[in-house]
Amino acid sequence: MSQMYTCAQIAERYGVKLFTVWTWIRKKKLNAIKIGKEYRIRQIDVEAFEQARMTTKCDEGQLL
Repeated sequence: MSQMYTCAQIAERYGVKLFTVWTWIRKKKLNAIKIGKEYRIRQIDVEAFEQARMTTKCDEGQLL
């Protein structure tokens, strides 16, 4: 099973408020899995979120 993060962990990672993470999920900018009343975000979804927001696209393994 891949690494799973809470919304609070994602908020801390990006330096944003928890409400912002919930907004990203609600607007489908960040994929999440709802477990009970809480969301969990997979590592692969975090990577996709970051990749979609890169200002300069590069091939995998290529450094800028």
